[in-house]
Amino acid sequence: MSTRHVLLGLLAGGPSHGYDLKRRHDARFPGARPLAYAQVYTTLQRLVRDGLVEVDGTDADGGPERTRYRSTERGIRELTGWLGEITPPAPHVSNEIFAKVVVGILAAAAGEAADPAGHLLAQRAAHMARMRELTAVKTAADTDLATVLSADYALTHLDADLRWMTTTAARIAALTEEITTP
Repeated sequence: MSTRHVLLGLLAGGPSHGYDLKRRHDARFPGARPLAYAQVYTTLQRLVRDGLVEVDGTDADGGPERTRYRSTERGIRELTGWLGEITPPAPHVSNEIFAKVVVGILAAAAGEAADPAGHLLAQRAAHMARMRELTAVKTAADTDLATVLSADYALTHLDADLRWMTTTAARIAALTEEITTP
């Protein structure tokens, strides 16, 4: 995820302080890793440097002075361009579950104590537990739309993993034979 563009998107609603941008990011992207304040301010400094954001003033409100930022016309064009770009599908599948199954098959074929089928069963149980958690979160009465969208996204990916695990479990014997046959 592009922090630069997400902050530009959050500023599209009007001028804001870095502290408020961080809070809104964390609220709007509940499944993402929370932004660190240092990351927000470093990104804002780069956006100012690049002419995409400018300082809109400062407020004290009885506390420390806080800088307010706003998007420039150039920043709005940058955001609009980014939003119009199609994100290409990942060219390669790189997943730890996939790697563990392949390495487990290789290790088992070499006579090492490895159980790729057992690993898939255990991983399936972990996925199912996470899916139950996400379903409970998204169906709670007070769940906001951003959390529902994040949960739906995660559930879809977990479901795809489960389908892959089912297919792979059915192929373990054939994969092992393919590896061990000279």
